[in-house]
Amino acid sequence: MILFILKQGSDSSNLKEKLKASSASWKRLELYGQTIFLAWPDEHAIQLNDSSVISKVKVARPYPLASNEWKEKTVVNVGGVEIGGSRVVVAAGPCAVESLEQVVETAKAVKRAGAMLLRGGAYKPRTSPYSFQGMGEDGLKLLRRAGEDAGMPVVSEVVDPRDIPAFKGRVDMLQVGARNAQNFQLLREVGRTGIPVLLKRGMGNSVEEWLLASEYLLSEGNGNVVLCERGIRTFERATRFTLDLGGMIAAKLNTHLPVGADPSHPAGKRDLVLPLALASVAAGSDLLLVEVHPDPERAKSDSEQQLDLNSFRLLMERLAELAKAIGRSI
Repeated sequence: MILFILKQGSDSSNLKEKLKASSASWKRLELYGQTIFLAWPDEHAIQLNDSSVISKVKVARPYPLASNEWKEKTVVNVGGVEIGGSRVVVAAGPCAVESLEQVVETAKAVKRAGAMLLRGGAYKPRTSPYSFQGMGEDGLKLLRRAGEDAGMPVVSEVVDPRDIPAFKGRVDMLQVGARNAQNFQLLREVGRTGIPVLLKRGMGNSVEEWLLASEYLLSEGNGNVVLCERGIRTFERATRFTLDLGGMIAAKLNTHLPVGADPSHPAGKRDLVLPLALASVAAGSDLLLVEVHPDPERAKSDSEQQLDLNSFRLLMERLAELAKAIGRSI
């Protein structure tokens, strides 16, 4: 693929005509404040030149917009919180919003402990149709209120394009979960919102498939994407999933996007969350997504893997020590 990056404010009409005449397929988009033409196959576009172009990059990887072959590093701003810099950002909160009291108590506690983002599920894609499916739009309202009370930006999962209007103005970041990591229509619609996106790796996806999923978001002009490793399915039963830190590192070596990790879902048990979180940060994670509940035993979903408030405080203390040792901060 060839990326044509245009001069600011230049006329792109001549380049369009040249691309049409070359028989190349192409797409025009605005990304990171730049006008970009993406053209393929290479042999039809590589010889093209135009005075409007300041940079022409041949990208070998199949995910040209996510590749670091043309852009070195992206820092994503979520409600004033920067992800992808020297600071390891922790997003914490309940698996599911259950009541105002529950989410407000959690939000204030995780903020005191050092978390920067409030996470919480309002729409819950569950394996069983009989499991708690979340509070829906009412849950989003409670999450927003808790975030405002604690002074924290909010991230929550969207599972259906039809629900996107309910999220606007209520969340600072949209999460696309593992079960929807290759729901391409959802990815396109989420990309069009322009809202920052946390894209989890599907439990059966290769690293390349994960990065290609991010390409759907970027190709809609949304460059505010953070990738999140959350564990893949393997033969191992000692953990709920296998946290693939090798895959996380491979992604970081191939993309300019920030890459984080969710230690809660692969752990499946709360006593595994802390070591997996520490290992993720040691491996270079830019973000941690941690499930926290005031009373995990009574949680309506994922009760075994959610940390209580004291355990989360301990986790943050240990993370701060580790981050300092490797030249980062929490």
